[in-house]
Amino acid sequence: MQDITSLEMLDRLKREEDALLVLFGGRECNVCHSIKPKLIELVEARYPKIKMVYVDCHEVTDICAQEGVFTLPTLQVFFTGQRFIEEVRSFSLQKVVQEIERPYQLLFES
Repeated sequence: MQDITSLEMLDRLKREEDALLVLFGGRECNVCHSIKPKLIELVEARYPKIKMVYVDCHEVTDICAQEGVFTLPTLQVFFTGQRFIEEVRSFSLQKVVQEIERPYQLLFES
């Protein structure tokens, strides 16, 4: 999972990647640290074409503010530059994986 250090970097990835998963977290967010490795494992196993990135909202506050992220963790999934999924604070990783299924299949398996 690549770390995002600038808004330009995130905007470029949204434009260039067909599928992008963005996890917004922070160094003092225990839930963020807990779900990150599980999320990586699940997504890599089922959706290998999704690019995953991490934004530390304590380090790059401007990105989080620009994206409207005020609660951690926040997960956003983009397909062809459009946000399809947004989950905030407490969410099920299995539910997220299921929500990704249909747009992923339409984009990569049709």
